[in-house]
Amino acid sequence: MQSPVLRKGAVALLASASLLLSACSSGDGPAAGEGASSSPASASSAPAGSASPPADLPPAKGSVEVVKTLTDGLSSPWGLAALPWGDLLVSSRDKATITRIDGESGRKTLLGSVPGVAPSGEGGLLGLAVAPTFGADHLIYAYFTTESDNRIARLQYDEKKPAGQQLGAPDTILRGIPKGSIHNGGRIAFGPDRMLYAGTGETGDTGLAQDKSSPSGKILRMTPDGEPLHGNPEGDSLVYSYGHRNVQGLAWDSGKRLWAAEFGQDTWDELNLIEPGRNYGWPDVEGKEGKTGFVDPVAQWKTSEASPSGIAYAEGSIWMAGLRGERLWRIPLSGKADGEPLAAPQAFLEGKYGRLRTVLAAGGDMLWLVTSNTDGRGTPKQSDDRILLLKVR
Repeated sequence: MQSPVLRKGAVALLASASLLLSACSSGDGPAAGEGASSSPASASSAPAGSASPPADLPPAKGSVEVVKTLTDGLSSPWGLAALPWGDLLVSSRDKATITRIDGESGRKTLLGSVPGVAPSGEGGLLGLAVAPTFGADHLIYAYFTTESDNRIARLQYDEKKPAGQQLGAPDTILRGIPKGSIHNGGRIAFGPDRMLYAGTGETGDTGLAQDKSSPSGKILRMTPDGEPLHGNPEGDSLVYSYGHRNVQGLAWDSGKRLWAAEFGQDTWDELNLIEPGRNYGWPDVEGKEGKTGFVDPVAQWKTSEASPSGIAYAEGSIWMAGLRGERLWRIPLSGKADGEPLAAPQAFLEGKYGRLRTVLAAGGDMLWLVTSNTDGRGTPKQSDDRILLLKVR
């Protein structure tokens, strides 16, 4: 029997179908949110992973130019999301706060603290996403660790209120994701189908990744209300894919295919092309082993070279932030159905800015990049942590 967290019921399915039918279309890219484009998306009941390969091919070799430091002095930044007018929201994992960053000047405005967050180890206030309906409802979604679990909640943002008091009370849409001192996952993003996706970790309990009744070690897909929906592998379950160790990055390419980055253990970190219902191997497989029943990663790295966190899609490539690897990886996509890269992954900014946590598409050939040197594992430099604006090719 599935857990109450994953099993909803016929009412939820009818509600999600109504939501999908009523959603409006205004573009072709992913909805605004962490790891996704800031363009609104067309509604569809089809899962994002069932889309076609992109037609645009990048050059085999790319380039990265640091245009400017937008802001600095951030404490344990983790999640990053773009507001419709170009400002950014950044979460502090350890302080449990959300701050707005002016997209031009870098000026910081504290929105407020998220109540109930219990920072510890790798847990705390993690991923952020802006609702695709933000213009109407002003909702921000947050993934965070409490004393008892990991959960996803939405908060209403009111910029007319004084700084520090601009967040409404959390409305929890999903609770009961197991927590641990490590591997809490935490990345959330709205996909091209306007549904919410969440990457979770197995908390160090490796068996949870293969247990489809548990939300741990999974990519979850849900309505904005936290319900399962038509198009998921099992209609009454949020589980979209399984066999993951600790999913830290989610992004969609121009063909609306879902990509995910995750930590390996001692040997291989992974970039995976996600298909609904597939098993990505952990803990039975790490990296490319070609075992029947498991999906091999599209690309893999030694853990010293990556420890991947956030990813984004821009200019025909996946861009992947590395924590332990302290570099930004470019993976040019070939357009092949199996996701095989056009060329070998290419590293940039190696060691220059320390640990890199989150990367977010900023439109066209621009990316936002967040450093992560104040998280207790890095060596902070003066003015860390910071948000950089990059021009990429």
